[in-house]
Amino acid sequence: MSELFERLLILRTPKIGPVKYAEIISKFGSASAAAASLQTNDSMRDSVMREMDAAAKLGIIYICDDEDLYPENLRAIKNHPPVITARGNMDTLKKQMVGMVGTRHATAAGMEFMANLAQKFAEHGFAIVSGMAMGSDTAAHRGALRTPGNTQTVAVLGGGVDYIWPLENESLYFEILERGVVLSEMPVGFKPTGSNFVQRNRWIAGLSKMLILGEADMKSGSMTTAKFATESNRDLWAIPSHPADLRSVGPNSLIASGVAKLCMGESDFFPNDKTAKKLNTKNKNSESENEVLDKLGTIPLSESVLAQIVKKSISEIKRDLVVLELRGVVKKTDGGYIRL
Repeated sequence: MSELFERLLILRTPKIGPVKYAEIISKFGSASAAAASLQTNDSMRDSVMREMDAAAKLGIIYICDDEDLYPENLRAIKNHPPVITARGNMDTLKKQMVGMVGTRHATAAGMEFMANLAQKFAEHGFAIVSGMAMGSDTAAHRGALRTPGNTQTVAVLGGGVDYIWPLENESLYFEILERGVVLSEMPVGFKPTGSNFVQRNRWIAGLSKMLILGEADMKSGSMTTAKFATESNRDLWAIPSHPADLRSVGPNSLIASGVAKLCMGESDFFPNDKTAKKLNTKNKNSESENEVLDKLGTIPLSESVLAQIVKKSISEIKRDLVVLELRGVVKKTDGGYIRL
């Protein structure tokens, strides 16, 4: 049998993770001897063979931590996964990577900020790493994919590299396969559980040269990613948000404590970029709409109050609000309109 088969046989044995794997290899001197010591049965060996066959059919490759293709930043993390699976464009793994994460329940403004920043990093040759969740993760991946090229983003999954989750991001998954790469440490076909996502977050931080945190409440999985980033001595940046919004608590607290650097936009990273455009201006259709949007926050304002503030007629305000609502950046409530 191949050495890869022996390594997988060890890793697929119950109760053996990266730490135990390293101990066994060190004790017996080779993957072959270590695998033989486990006295695995035919059922387990058949299971690994089926997994490897399924991977081959789907174009999934295995990358061991002693191979050149294994990401250097991840290899440097203590107790990193000994073997990862990858699907897509492997050249993406040769790039410097920037992690970008945040809540699944991000605001439209927060997602657009994240997407624009991801695009700017991609334009400067970085691959954007995230977890393919809804909200902030999706914005980071899609922002990177706005940039031409086929090595723009990395999705780290909690399940098998072929297991698409969430299903709403099926189209994004296949876009990433074409123009980036999908990674996982789990077996092909594996359905993730909650604990797998915690470990996934650790690998996002490990792969990245730096991590940028968007909107996130204190219990958000993104906050665990930020914790892993600081433990791994990665530069941590956080995007501030309105203090009345619970989604601002995570990044604002990290900035206030000095754990994270304040991220105000692309100029923090590319100060000499003469072609840089201000973030949050893309897809804004008119000066009139911007003026209305700028006056809205988390406290509802009625159409009549907005009309007085921006000195426009009620009919003009109604028109602008309809456009903004269709764009998903404002929402009508009982007390008026708020900005999302």
